[in-house]
Parts: sequence; structure tokens; C-alpha cells
Amino acid sequence: MQWNGREAPGLDSGPRELLYRPDLRLRPGRRHLKEYALTDTGTATPQLEFMPSRQFPEWLAEHKVSLCFSTYQAGKLFFIGLQPNGRLSIFERTFNRSMGLWGDGQTLWMTSLYQLWRFENALRPGEAHQGYDRLYVPQLAYTTGDVDAHDVAVDGEGRPVFVNTLFSCLAAPSEAKSFRPIWQPPFISRLLPEDRCHLNGLAMEYGSPRYVTAVGESDVADGWRQKRVDGGIVIDVAANAVVARGLSMPHSPRLHEEKLWLLNSGTGDFGFIEPESGRFESVAFCPGYLRGLWFHGHFAILGLSQPRENKTFAGLPLDEALARRGAGPQCALMIIDLKTGAAAHWLKIEGIVHELYDVVALPEVKRPMALGLKTDEIRRLLTIED
Repeated sequence: MQWNGREAPGLDSGPRELLYRPDLRLRPGRRHLKEYALTDTGTATPQLEFMPSRQFPEWLAEHKVSLCFSTYQAGKLFFIGLQPNGRLSIFERTFNRSMGLWGDGQTLWMTSLYQLWRFENALRPGEAHQGYDRLYVPQLAYTTGDVDAHDVAVDGEGRPVFVNTLFSCLAAPSEAKSFRPIWQPPFISRLLPEDRCHLNGLAMEYGSPRYVTAVGESDVADGWRQKRVDGGIVIDVAANAVVARGLSMPHSPRLHEEKLWLLNSGTGDFGFIEPESGRFESVAFCPGYLRGLWFHGHFAILGLSQPRENKTFAGLPLDEALARRGAGPQCALMIIDLKTGAAAHWLKIEGIVHELYDVVALPEVKRPMALGLKTDEIRRLLTIED
């Protein structure tokens, strides 16, 4: 059996954790994780490799934080924490087209192929479940249909808001319909399932949507594809106006310490928008197609992907930037020190996972896990509200 990003018989989705094999190394000093699947010949072949920088586990321990990231390409939700011995704990669950994430340590929201999920931690403070200090249970799902939902966030009243990319709008879940539109860009004349501008990213301010990113200012079906190289924009939702132009496939706008940060994905740059001019100021170049951004103190946690070989990713400035540096695209989580712009730590990923979408930091969490929908464990776990 070969696991090619889909569930294979016998490789379902029970609690699967990838543990250190100290005898496996890529190069001196590099600790290395592998997951194995069986081929039809019965031999074990590596399918997924995690390669942390030397101090990556120590950074998690020092900052008392765990990470969660999504990969829609492989349909997986991953949790990165620490085992009691200080080694990495990597736990995964299967959710089709898992994409946008938002979390605060207790609650986790996730967009997926046709549902918006809310996970809740079922453990009380100080409790553990099979050695984990967070047990995220998929407690609630809104069926949205396949609206190509991207980023998700929570407003000031605890209600989710998500980017409805197919309909080019921001939306809220509905109790009776697929979604409830709450805002659309000023240049979008009608809400139709045409992905006109590839609206993708959402930044909140004081509990309300404030900024969004789109790949192109277009009001025709799929019109954004002609604007991939330098037609990207940032829209101020409150002012209902475009405040930055000239970006290349921007993603993941976030407000942090009074700055609007984002990923200029088509160039590989992480930076912020200068408020007076609307100009993008790069802080760091990262060797990959950037998607997913979360802040923890003076660190930014970014997701890097290997671009697909199709017209969507072909011909972007990122290609030239990588060639100029003599590098190839990577799939990784990268931690950038905002004080220096340097890559302080990273977790490289190789194998069947080569595209990430979003990442969140889970504060005060040592070792998280989640229940999936394909095993009996979710049927047997019973909890009572206090």
C-alpha cells in the first residue's frame, strides 16, 4: 500500500504520531522524523519526513507553545508539540481540504472542503489524555458547501467569519443556508460562484474584519489569474477601499503591534504595508510559496509550500528569486525573529506533504492532539459540561 495523500486501507486515521528515530539522519547534527507506509511488495518506504532545526524543540519549550498547521493538498491537520522527554510530538488527523485556521488554545476553527469546523478542548486544566494536555474534539460543523473557504477568524462576540473565495465575499455561517454574506469588495458587482478576484486572506481588528487580500481586482469569472504577477491588492474593509496595490498573490494579512503584516506569496517575501504610501516593505525572504501567518511575541510563524507545476504558480517572481539565490522551493514552517528579520528556527517537511495553507500557535499547550471522524475513539469519549 502506498499512501499518496489519500486514505489507504490499513493506514486510516487512528491516533498517529511520528516519533524520533535517532538512527536516521539526513546530515550531521540534523534530527530527523520519518513516517513509513507499506508498498505492495511489503517493504517499508519513507513517506513523510520532518526535519527540525537544532533548537526548534527548545524554542517550543521556552515559549510554552505548540503549533497547528493545515495542508489541503494532503487533507491533513497536524499538531506539533513536545513529548515528556523533550523530543517533538507530531500528531495528525484527516480532514478533506483543511485550510484556514484560528485558535486561542481552547477553541480551534478550521475551514475544509464543504464544512466549517469548531474544535473544543475537552480537558480541564491539569488533566491529560494518553499523555496529551489538549484534546481537541470536532464539536460543531456548519455545512457551507464547496465555497472554497480560505481564512477564518472569530469576531468580538465569538462568532466565526470566513473568506468565501468562490463568491468573492466575507461570510458568516448560517443556521439554515450555506452561508450569510456580510461584506464584498467594492468592485464586485454580484455574488456569483465565479471566484472573480480570489479573495483569500482576512485580518481582524478589535473583533471586526478590517483588511482582506485578493490576487486581482477583477469583476469577471476567474479574472484574477491574469493579475497573478503584480495585480495583488489589500482592501480596507472598514473604508471599503483598496489601500495597497502591486502585490504578487498576497495571502494571510494579520495585524500585529500596530502594523499590517502579510505574505507577498508570489515573490517569497514576508513584510508589512507602509500605512502612508501603501507600499509593501519586505522583512524577510523565504524559499517557498508563502501561506499561513501567526505571531507569538516578537516571532512570526510562516508556512512555506512548494509551488505546484501549473499555470497558477508558473512565471511568478519567486522563480527568479530562488534561482538568483541558488535555492529550490521548500515545504516548511519557518519562525522569523521580527527584531532581526532572520530565520530563527524551522521545521522542514518532505514527502507526500508539499503544500501548507495555514498555521496557528497554541499558547500554554505542551502536547496537543485531536479526535478524528473515522475511528471509534470519537464515539467512546464522553464528557459532561460543568
